[in-house]
Amino acid sequence: MTVSSRQAHHLQLAHNSIQQALNWFASKRRHWNYPPNTELQNAVRSEIQALKAALGKIEEPVIRIATFGLVSRGKSAVINALVGQKVLTTGPLHGVTQWPQSIRWTSGDKVQIELIDTPGLDEIAGEARTQMAQEVAYQADLILFIIAGDITRTEFDALCDLKKSRKPLLLVFNKIDLYPDQDRDSIFQQLQDLGKNYQQLPIFSADEIIGVSAEPPSIPVRLEYGNRPAEETWETPPPQIDNLRQKILDILNQEGRSLLALNALIQTQKAEEAIAEKTVNIRQVEAEQIIWKYAQYKALAVAMNPIGLLDIAGGIIADLFLIRALARLYGLPITSFEAGKLWQQIVIGTGGLLLSELGSSLLLGFNKTGYFWESAGSFTSYASAAFLQAGIAGYSAYRVGQAAKVYLANGCSWGPLGASTAIAAILDDLDPQTFMYRILRPD
Repeated sequence: MTVSSRQAHHLQLAHNSIQQALNWFASKRRHWNYPPNTELQNAVRSEIQALKAALGKIEEPVIRIATFGLVSRGKSAVINALVGQKVLTTGPLHGVTQWPQSIRWTSGDKVQIELIDTPGLDEIAGEARTQMAQEVAYQADLILFIIAGDITRTEFDALCDLKKSRKPLLLVFNKIDLYPDQDRDSIFQQLQDLGKNYQQLPIFSADEIIGVSAEPPSIPVRLEYGNRPAEETWETPPPQIDNLRQKILDILNQEGRSLLALNALIQTQKAEEAIAEKTVNIRQVEAEQIIWKYAQYKALAVAMNPIGLLDIAGGIIADLFLIRALARLYGLPITSFEAGKLWQQIVIGTGGLLLSELGSSLLLGFNKTGYFWESAGSFTSYASAAFLQAGIAGYSAYRVGQAAKVYLANGCSWGPLGASTAIAAILDDLDPQTFMYRILRPD
């Protein structure tokens, strides 16, 4: 498969996954026969908008590159140098950039790029601006973290926070003309040392640290004209930005659409998980009622059933119906086959409880059957075995219901076309030598 066809496949996979999620979670019928819950509909409105935005990212592919860093590191200057003209204000004062600004960058080929400039992460009202930066990072496809000189602890902490966004990052060392003793390898070593000191893994490989001089200061130039007196003037050297520009274009040409697909799917994954969490919290009372109802039904059925072998099959069926009932209440997509797989996971997750139930069904069930058919005088023994077995069955159903709430919320994006499934498929299909694989692949 060629690079182009692989990227097209990733983009189509993401489109199908996000479209399915939007169709499901935006549908008023996803809760089956349960009446609409106004509180829940209002609570998940922002997540539905996030799903629409993720779909728009796929249907109108524009790579968004955001710059981050502390004040006076040259974020705006880097964007100006990439674009080739001074479109953003720069200056010696802190906090020249007050709000995120974006401009389009025509790179000379089919890739559409939007460059986003952000305020300094340590500027006044930093908490609000940090939140703003996180929101921009959520929308960005690639992050340029701008530094100048030694990396401070504040910058390292910011890098760690941005790493949590699961977005590819390039570390851009600006003003290299002012720091001749600093080079890419020494910065990489500094990152490794910081990572060891603060028990963080290194964030970058050496070739992901790019040195630039986005806005070199003017330098004095002596002009001599034959017999005329020498003159002095000031000249501004051209920006040293070619390495960064080429690195960005190489990434986007080789991986751009796959990068878009992954970032849109990550956005979808977060939205789905947030919807599931809010749904579980808001429908807590109704879920508990369903769990207790099925626990009672299961206990009663096991107690009344005189045939021991049917207790095992009946108990499993009751648990599966409980899982389906919770999924319908929450409005989370699940099929009978997936409910069966979920039940197997819950058996493992709840330890030996359900296994002990199966053992009790075999032991007490056969005893119960024998007591039932032996004689009328054995009713007391039958009732004792049935009561004990019913208690175990009812409690196990309750535990299954509680575990199912967690599994349903955590596994809402793991269906056949779920966002988590699509992300895993794309990561498995990536070339291990690509930039995205090194950055996004889970350890």
